[in-house]
Amino acid sequence: MPSVSVAEGYARWAASYDRTPNPLLAREERYLLNLLPPLQHRRVIDLACGTGRWLEKLEARGPALGVGVDLSDAMLRVAATKLKHLACADCLRLPFCAKVFDLAICSFALSHIPDLRRSARELSRVTKSQGDIFISDLHPEARALGWRTGFRDIHGSTQIETRPHSEAAIMQAFQDAGFECLRREALFLGAAEKPIFSLAGKDHLFRAASSLPAILVCQFRRLGKEPGFPRRWHET
Repeated sequence: MPSVSVAEGYARWAASYDRTPNPLLAREERYLLNLLPPLQHRRVIDLACGTGRWLEKLEARGPALGVGVDLSDAMLRVAATKLKHLACADCLRLPFCAKVFDLAICSFALSHIPDLRRSARELSRVTKSQGDIFISDLHPEARALGWRTGFRDIHGSTQIETRPHSEAAIMQAFQDAGFECLRREALFLGAAEKPIFSLAGKDHLFRAASSLPAILVCQFRRLGKEPGFPRRWHET
């Protein structure tokens, strides 16, 4: 299967991203939605927000401010049809001052970030003391068996280049950046995701796919006491 860069991949995937049922995203949402705390009077950020899938769900809970950040103009253009506060920015250099956000989510994006330690430090910089960080990505065991981030368009099936990180590297990077790990879970696909396989004509793959950990989810909490306020954000 051909592989393309992150920029090209998401530029091509953007138009169909929201219209393509994805069992991994469905399983992740089914788990994480039950963990999110009340968001009233809180500021939240969706890192690598893409088309705004998670930011929409966070906004529905009434935060004081919800911001999405992504490097893909194509994905942000789709997000902008639904959401207001969006920044075209790199996760390694966020356009916010220190200690702004009470909660952050980064969904299926770590393997697109080349410098994990720097990204964790930058996330630590913009997060308030006791702020919660929810991270998800393809589980290392699934990746080792050949699972990849990819899509299908008029050119056929395509993979997007990744730089996967081990579970130990993820833990170490966030701990070194001033976070404590509250939760680390391996999620398996379940019966709720089976109809998505059926819709795609892939019933024959479900049993094998549901037999191994598909998603790694971590919840971190920021240590420290410093308050902070936002400098700016860009609207698209």
